[in-house]
Amino acid sequence: MTATGHAGKVRLERRLLTARHGATLLDRKQRIIAEELDRLELHADSTRRRWEEQANEAAVWLQRTVALDGQELLKHASPADPTIVEVKWGGAMGVRYPVDATCVLPDATPAGGSSALAWATATHRSAIVVAAQYAAAQRAVVLLSRELTATRTRQGAIENRWIPRLENELRVIRQKLEEQELEENLRVHWAAKHQAETSSATRTRDIGETDSP
Repeated sequence: MTATGHAGKVRLERRLLTARHGATLLDRKQRIIAEELDRLELHADSTRRRWEEQANEAAVWLQRTVALDGQELLKHASPADPTIVEVKWGGAMGVRYPVDATCVLPDATPAGGSSALAWATATHRSAIVVAAQYAAAQRAVVLLSRELTATRTRQGAIENRWIPRLENELRVIRQKLEEQELEENLRVHWAAKHQAETSSATRTRDIGETDSP
């Protein structure tokens, strides 16, 4: 509901000031996030290329190992323990996202075989490390992209809906106050004029009565 009177005008002015300040802060936030997102996208793209190179190399050595040593020996060379991924988190403008990922790799299982098996093991271990880093970089881009979209949505809502609505309400109440002030001035002017006319008539009557025999 639109507030009325001088108190309502003051409240609207404060709300409008708050809305404009909020829009300014959101604009600053979205600019900072956009810059950070650009950096993270470049990092993710670079990490993706490294991961693709490592994965392709690992795939080549895997094929050679299967051809030279067979599936059974390859199966025995697989470690029994899983790889543990540790994610390091950071943040910007209140948004938390992964900034890095490290891997705790299980001990390699000695299985004999050809040198191709040793290279397949080494390249796959390297590929896992880069894959974890790429996954962290991808997740960071997703989280920051969501926050950037949400920030721009909130900023747009304030700038395109909230501020114009408050400005319109303030314009209406100012117009009403100006009309009320004009009416009050007219009443005061009329009252003063009426009082002056009454006083003049009274003085004229009094003079007439004094001059009468």
